[in-house]
Amino acid sequence: MVQAPERLIGAEVKRKEDPRLITGQGTYVDNLKFVGTAYLAILRSPYAHARIKRIDASRARVHPKVLAVFTGEDLRRDGIGSIPVGWLLPDIKLPPHYPLAVDKARYVGDGVAAVVAEDRYSAYDALSLIEVEYEPLPAVVDQEAATRPGAPQVHDEAPNNICFKFAMVAGDVNRALAEADGVVRQRIINHRTSGSSVEPRAAVALYQPATGELTLYNTNQNPHLIRLLLALTMNYPEHKIRVIAPDVGGGFGTKIYLYPDEVVACYAAMKLGRPVKWVETRSEYLRATVHGRDHITDFEVAYKRDGTITGLKVTTYANLGAYISPFAPLIPTFLYVPMLHGPYKLPNVSAEVYGVFTNTTPVDATRGAGRPEATYLLERMVDLVARELNMDPADVRRKNVLEPFENYQTPLAFVYDSGNYPATLNRALELVDYARLREEQRRLREQGRYIGIGLSTYVEVTGAAPSQVAVSLGAQAGLFESAIVRVHPTGKVTVFTGSHTHGQGHETTFAQAIADEFGISIDDVEVVHGDTDAIPFGLGTYGSRSTPVGLTAAYIAGQRIIEKATKIAAHLLEAAEADIVFEGGRFFVRGAPERAVTFQEVALEAYVPRKIPADLELGLEATAFFNPSNFVFPFGTHVAVVEVDPETGQVKLLRYLAVDDVGRVINPMVVDGQVHGGVVHGIGQALWEQVVYDEQGNLLTGTWLDYAMPKAPDLPSFQTDRLETPSPVNPLGVKGAGETGTIASTPAVVNAVLDALAPFGVKHIDMPLTPERVWRALQAARGQG
Repeated sequence: MVQAPERLIGAEVKRKEDPRLITGQGTYVDNLKFVGTAYLAILRSPYAHARIKRIDASRARVHPKVLAVFTGEDLRRDGIGSIPVGWLLPDIKLPPHYPLAVDKARYVGDGVAAVVAEDRYSAYDALSLIEVEYEPLPAVVDQEAATRPGAPQVHDEAPNNICFKFAMVAGDVNRALAEADGVVRQRIINHRTSGSSVEPRAAVALYQPATGELTLYNTNQNPHLIRLLLALTMNYPEHKIRVIAPDVGGGFGTKIYLYPDEVVACYAAMKLGRPVKWVETRSEYLRATVHGRDHITDFEVAYKRDGTITGLKVTTYANLGAYISPFAPLIPTFLYVPMLHGPYKLPNVSAEVYGVFTNTTPVDATRGAGRPEATYLLERMVDLVARELNMDPADVRRKNVLEPFENYQTPLAFVYDSGNYPATLNRALELVDYARLREEQRRLREQGRYIGIGLSTYVEVTGAAPSQVAVSLGAQAGLFESAIVRVHPTGKVTVFTGSHTHGQGHETTFAQAIADEFGISIDDVEVVHGDTDAIPFGLGTYGSRSTPVGLTAAYIAGQRIIEKATKIAAHLLEAAEADIVFEGGRFFVRGAPERAVTFQEVALEAYVPRKIPADLELGLEATAFFNPSNFVFPFGTHVAVVEVDPETGQVKLLRYLAVDDVGRVINPMVVDGQVHGGVVHGIGQALWEQVVYDEQGNLLTGTWLDYAMPKAPDLPSFQTDRLETPSPVNPLGVKGAGETGTIASTPAVVNAVLDALAPFGVKHIDMPLTPERVWRALQAARGQG
């Protein structure tokens, strides 16, 4: 009997895509070369708020290398509309967002004109030849200040700059506050950050006048959504547009959207009849690519003397920037407020969120998107309650964390699919030897050294679904995912997925799971993504959805193939279909395993029929659209250990442990990589990263010299561990893993720093916890500041 191959699901398989990428053989948008390519550059406003009185491009147009100059009026006159919003809320204000500003510039970096030239350098040189007469207007950058009477108005359509108000209530928070043994009140600022992907945004647009076909190559996370938004913006037939996302050097949420620059590139290609390339500079990335986070929040938390938390009241001002980015309304509403319950038995919660326009770069999803903001609030809440009660933060978590469950209805909308929160908490405390750590902390304090231990017990929501519910709540697209699985005559397999990869390793994990399903070698499975002409309509990759939704669609298609292949095998083996068993890549007769045919033999019969009857459809291919019945909810506990120098405020991260439960794990090595990257992202926000504007709306962190990023020498080796609580939502039992590290690490590190500073009486410092901020807090606590 032929030995069945080892199971691939759960195995540490090296990433298939890495040899191509690490040897410089990847194909990114800027690597693409087309005959006759012209180059696009965007003239951006130097003012945060200004009326555009006049644009004189006459000098630029006579530049010998310049092919065209376009303004917002040119595009609007030719029928180019406003970029659509992808999530609508009741009474939301929807001011237009044209690809180039028409009447006003509303943030530093707002595009006001475009130049197309024979080469990249000439295009940028010609920008200086365009004369724009601006009338500077008062600007507002603080979202809370923007709502006050007399604040500068970003859009006439949104009085007091309020785009929307969103509220949810569970239980009776006011009663909980009134009956509490104690109440903690705190303002926290979850500051603005940049996604900072290694590859900036880029686009190449090609137009074929003879057929009317428009092709856009761009750095995106969801080609079909980009095609849909582009069709709506340009008022152009969707089936005439092809969008291709080749290799993408990181997205982190910032490449979900259709951006103005890409619309301008397409418009220019259609006007000129030649390929047009646009590649963002690093400084443009910081000015014009969407930012993330940026919440100002006041909260009140009610608690009992034994550490039980009974109520939470939240008011948040969410900065949307100057325009509504396509999915911005979703982030501080349905991805934030329902997660304010977290992993805890919190019966009474109320939250109000104001989405506010300001004269800043638009804000949308950045890795985690709403979940990091909620988790940061909750984990600071727990530590502040522990401080007031002089309890250990671990004990407060144990007191309040939910017991193990399947399908838990939270007070705030969501039904958690499965969870064992005490298990990950206890496992993390065990692995760091928590009692010994606390003893070491006490001993070192006696020596004048201040280490801190920070915990973060989190739950997050991934794989958003179902589509019907999402659409009823405001989504302008479904949240399903699609796949075609094609078995070739030789038994090789191609998976066409609507998901997209930009560093996550889908080419490996998808191939791994389908190879495991069919009992074949992973080298016999190819994964195709990123081309709207090749793949079924899909929603792409964001919100840690690719495995629980995209891979599940492929798995379901695979099950349909096995069902059909079983019929074929029954004819080949001259046995009843009910007696056929498929296992380890072989179809055999139950009770007689020596009577068998291989997966490859069945595949050949499907295309070169010898024994199957004429009424059995030939070929071996299946399509599946998976529309999950619920979200999936990964969870875990992270622990950070830091040392703070009280003389300089310098924070040194000594140790970091992540214990996560992301359901069934396809490839542990890939999950570890996702966790490592996410943890670094979250640590960066806690300690270094911040987008900063002055009061006039000037961007002060407009280069990588000013926007501080984490570096390898700043970080310890991470320790990872995991438990597996399968999800009942999908047949693979999987959950998302790409954002867990970012969600958990920020509060873990902040809590650790503030734990180190506890002897000085410092209770809270707003992020990022730079040496200067820590030093100033210490000086203030000592009465010297």
